[in-house]
Amino acid sequence: MRRVTWMIAVVMSVALVLAGCGMGKKDAGSIVKDLDHVISKSGSYQASGSMILHTGQQPQEYQVEVAFSPDHFYRISLTNAQKDVTQIVLRNEEGVFVLTPHLKKSFRFQSDWPENQGQVYLFQSLAKSIIADKDRQFTTDNDTYVFDVAANYQNEQLSRQKIWLNKKTLAPKQVQVSDANQNVMVQVNFTKFEFDAKFDKDYFQMERNMTSWNMNTLPTIAGVIGTDADHPTTGGKSAVTDKNLSATGGQSDQTAGKAQNGQKAAGAKASTDTTKSNAAASKPQSIGLVEPTYLPKDVVKQDITDMKLGEDAAVLLRYKGKYNFSLVEVRPQAKSVSLQPGDIVDLGFTIGVITGDEKRDSKKTLTWTNDGVEFRLSTGDLPTNEMIKVAMATEGQSGK
Repeated sequence: MRRVTWMIAVVMSVALVLAGCGMGKKDAGSIVKDLDHVISKSGSYQASGSMILHTGQQPQEYQVEVAFSPDHFYRISLTNAQKDVTQIVLRNEEGVFVLTPHLKKSFRFQSDWPENQGQVYLFQSLAKSIIADKDRQFTTDNDTYVFDVAANYQNEQLSRQKIWLNKKTLAPKQVQVSDANQNVMVQVNFTKFEFDAKFDKDYFQMERNMTSWNMNTLPTIAGVIGTDADHPTTGGKSAVTDKNLSATGGQSDQTAGKAQNGQKAAGAKASTDTTKSNAAASKPQSIGLVEPTYLPKDVVKQDITDMKLGEDAAVLLRYKGKYNFSLVEVRPQAKSVSLQPGDIVDLGFTIGVITGDEKRDSKKTLTWTNDGVEFRLSTGDLPTNEMIKVAMATEGQSGK
């Protein structure tokens, strides 16, 4: 009897030693199952941190805030730390919005975003990339799980990513996305991540996120309906026309003009309530010329034309060759635009919106804002990845 008791004690001691040596540690497979369980619950979360981009000539840092509700509503705020400019991406029951509050600009469109594309600061995107990569690499670092997996983002330069997860909660702590040469192009550091977060009822509503910037007036979605072109014309000359400038949806030019006239009349009635700064901001502004530093192979600049978009001075650049496209640059007055179905495009330095359907060979328009200038790149044949490259090549270029 004593011998049996002694043998049991030996076996238990050996088991404890083996557990202490790592036999009780979780492997990659069990963590993947835990991640799958977490995202399948569709619980809420709220996170904040910083994102550093190394995709341009100089690193750019952004403050990032992310919120997700069980209704599959999203709120993402990106603030450029150097320029003190914020863009907000919302998804709610009305659609997807890209807001630029300090310019009083909002775009609304229907999209499956972010289900149809990954974002480096979204927990779902990170978890799904770990789950999907059967060749994932896995290590541990103190209180952190570290996964090295394939990256799946719109920017084709981004090929792999390392993701650090908290061992206890599986919350992301850090992300590094690298190119094919293992150069870190994007780095996200989460300083706060809270599961089961609580939000106010209107937290994901467009009106709250626009008026939270203490604006005196808020344009309505009905104010301007249209997309790529507000019927551009040259001063004192015939209208500039281009097959790449045709509207991608919305009302006709005449109907849109009536809507704009109605908006002006309503704005005049309420003008006594606006501040001097807002009045100054609404005046037409001149624009410098920004030319992209990258062009696709066998594409050249055709011409440059000064033009008008409504009351706003604008510049039209046209390119021809293997691909044909146009680039409109304008400093727009405050307005809201409702677009046809589209997608968000992460350009790194800003958020863009692309409309049109490449699969159906329809015309596409990529719209983005940078330094107060709105850019509209329109084409019937330029691939989306090339549109993104051209757009990214306008960053850091001063107006001429």
